[in-house]
Amino acid sequence: MPKAPEDCQDMSQVREGVDATDRELVALLETRFGYMRAAARIKGTRDAVRDEPRKSAVINAAVDDAEARGIPGDVIGDIWERLVEGSIAYEFTEWDRIRD
Repeated sequence: MPKAPEDCQDMSQVREGVDATDRELVALLETRFGYMRAAARIKGTRDAVRDEPRKSAVINAAVDDAEARGIPGDVIGDIWERLVEGSIAYEFTEWDRIRD
């Protein structure tokens, strides 16, 4: 188990923590993309895949959460923009695959 950031004493401990965190993030993204597969299965029309109000709400919520945690909201906004657009693209692919 890696040390907490505030307990790290050298760069090897920092890198161990970063690498472990990255693995956790990928596992969480696997779950998130599972929800995209579920959305593709549930949505009745291809036009329902892109939902701009929902996209904005998700990104804004992530930015607000980041800022409340004291991390840069603009960076999180950029990451979430890419994450949501990638999720939408994945959902389109899944929607088409399910219905072919």
